[in-house]
Amino acid sequence: MAKRRKGRPVDGVILVDKPTGMSSNGVMIKVRGMFAAQKAGHTGALDPLATGMLPICLGEATKFSQFLLDADKKYRVVARLGQRTTTSDADGDLVSEKPVAVTEAQVEQALVQFRGDIQQVPTMFSALKHEGKPLYHYARQGIHIDRPARPIHVFSFEIVALDDVWLTMDVHCSKGTYVRTLVDDLGEVLGCGAHVAELRRTHVAHYPTEQMMTLEQLQALRDKADSAELPAGEFLDQHLLPMDSPVVALPEVELDHQSCDFVRQGRTVQVGFGAPQGQVRIKSECGEFLGVGDVSDEGQLAPKRLVVPVSARQQ
Repeated sequence: MAKRRKGRPVDGVILVDKPTGMSSNGVMIKVRGMFAAQKAGHTGALDPLATGMLPICLGEATKFSQFLLDADKKYRVVARLGQRTTTSDADGDLVSEKPVAVTEAQVEQALVQFRGDIQQVPTMFSALKHEGKPLYHYARQGIHIDRPARPIHVFSFEIVALDDVWLTMDVHCSKGTYVRTLVDDLGEVLGCGAHVAELRRTHVAHYPTEQMMTLEQLQALRDKADSAELPAGEFLDQHLLPMDSPVVALPEVELDHQSCDFVRQGRTVQVGFGAPQGQVRIKSECGEFLGVGDVSDEGQLAPKRLVVPVSARQQ
């Protein structure tokens, strides 16, 4: 008999305003505890130094977190010009220090080469794996690993302000982009070096910034429920976004009752030649989200990741 998970089967996405100094995994563990959720997962790590939007998926929403890992991101970054560090941010050791005599026009000219499709060599202080271990494991031991450049896309990279050695910029980039590396490379092009002093993620995919909540706000709602001897989610659950919100950009296919039953059994169903092809969101006629599937050229829908109903998880 399968071991029953601790916690309750709560499903959805909560937008956390991650504080500086905490790891993304640490935030996820705290949020899971506040919601008393059976399972949780984050959607792409932010550096401990960074703040801002960290979507936390709860319950069945964790099955669709990869779509947020693959989504575009936006950041506000403050670079400290004139100083290069080992980690390309303020947490690293100083590597070099040079005088700064950079104009806004020079920065703008340098930024041109960092927009569009570019190749980026990931920083050694990253979670990318080499022989099963993250690169930062080797970096902390002083071991250098050759890393191949990876293609990324920078949709925009704009100056917000230049004040002496402090350069503030907005970045809109594809998945897999290391803003620390962008800043470090920019500093080398400018000839003075640079590192990230502050980094805030402002957007993930389509999620609204104004719906972010701090850990303190979430804890206050949990404390309110506890004080009133109410269930853990009494005041928290209303702030959850739907569990299909990570895949809202996918075209939707609506199924009748019988087809829904077949899909829940993992069977392929015919949806017709007029249906969108490729990955789709699957919903029932009454609007219930069933999961994600692939529609073939012949109009056949094959389920790929399905939601387990709450009733089945409570057995």
